[in-house]
Amino acid sequence: MTLTPEAAARRRLYRRRRWTVGIVLVVVLALIATAAIVVGTYVDANNGIHRSSIRGMEGPAQNTGETNILIMGLDSRVDENGNPFPQAIYDQIHAEDASVGGYNTNVLMLIHIPAGGGKAVGISIPRDDYVDFPDAPNGVEKGKIKEAYGDAFEAARQSSNGSGSADAYQKARTAARQSTIDTVSAFLGGVRIDHFVEVTMAAFYEVAEAVQPVTVCLNHATADTYSGADFPAGVQELNAAQAMAFVRQRRDTTDSDFDMTDLDRTRRQQAFMVSLAVKLRQASTFTDFGKLQKLIAVAKKDVALDDKLDLLSFAQQAQSLSGGNISFVTLPIDHFDTVDGQSVNIVDVDAIRAQVHDLLNPPTPTPAPSSSATKDAGSGGTAGQGSGTPSPATPHPVYTDSSSPLQAGTVPCVN
Repeated sequence: MTLTPEAAARRRLYRRRRWTVGIVLVVVLALIATAAIVVGTYVDANNGIHRSSIRGMEGPAQNTGETNILIMGLDSRVDENGNPFPQAIYDQIHAEDASVGGYNTNVLMLIHIPAGGGKAVGISIPRDDYVDFPDAPNGVEKGKIKEAYGDAFEAARQSSNGSGSADAYQKARTAARQSTIDTVSAFLGGVRIDHFVEVTMAAFYEVAEAVQPVTVCLNHATADTYSGADFPAGVQELNAAQAMAFVRQRRDTTDSDFDMTDLDRTRRQQAFMVSLAVKLRQASTFTDFGKLQKLIAVAKKDVALDDKLDLLSFAQQAQSLSGGNISFVTLPIDHFDTVDGQSVNIVDVDAIRAQVHDLLNPPTPTPAPSSSATKDAGSGGTAGQGSGTPSPATPHPVYTDSSSPLQAGTVPCVN
């Protein structure tokens, strides 16, 4: 694969610093929707959020059939209008300024909500998976899945003859979203994507700031000079800046023998979503008018949706998810390699498509066994062995690797 000089330069910039945005899952957008309803400015909030018309989104109406929602978390240092964040936010999230970073989707997660209120699943796609780009932006046919957005964005900007207008910028963002959706759908075997939710780094930080502190649990004490992470082991409460470090950390820079990886960071993101949902069930957020107004303002600046996603229906769907009716999995990696000077994840595409098919089409549940049989079947899993099963002495389920499904409902302990 030969890159254009512009694409090569852009990817060198991406490699200079590799931050992540974390993730604002469906429970957060549901919170924003509910905030708009409580404050009485639903129409204003619904119309004020950035929207993109995306082809291929002709699925069933919300709440009438299964729904697939693609969550995209960008590492860009600008808001949805291309404007810089306030410097105070850059300082808090260790992100320098608007000149650093690109338009990578460092978080990609497909949320599958089955028809009839069944159990949902969140499927995390590692950002460095080496995949085909069906839209081939700027002639680039393969690359890291996270780069589909930035490549398409730059291709659209170039085709607009360098126009710096706000309209040209938004059209380029729409083209980038379309390319990412096409890439993810093809990679997963033609999975239909009904809606998307896009969030920026600032959205995560400002939502965390509105609802802080958030309780998390770590299996190991760890620190990282790049992300600003510095955490003891065990259960702890995080403020917004610490939360950002928690979901961005992908290495341990201490002298310990704890070997943290990018997959552990993905598991952290999943764990934080679960912890945030637990927090929202307990929070007094809806009695604080100032917080509600701030959440609506965050949505207008730092969140984008497709033009068919209805916030009211979305909030109703998300209520069951915040109660624990969802589990999270991370797609597997076969091995690591280097392509065009970049470290990439080589994956078994056929195996991934088979796994995704099974996750989206689970077998019909069998009748529950008797109480004695249930007791016997559950005796083999213990906390601390990656099972995620809490014991009486450990109220927080323990996950020691990134491969086992993570169940929502209670704050988990992760690496």
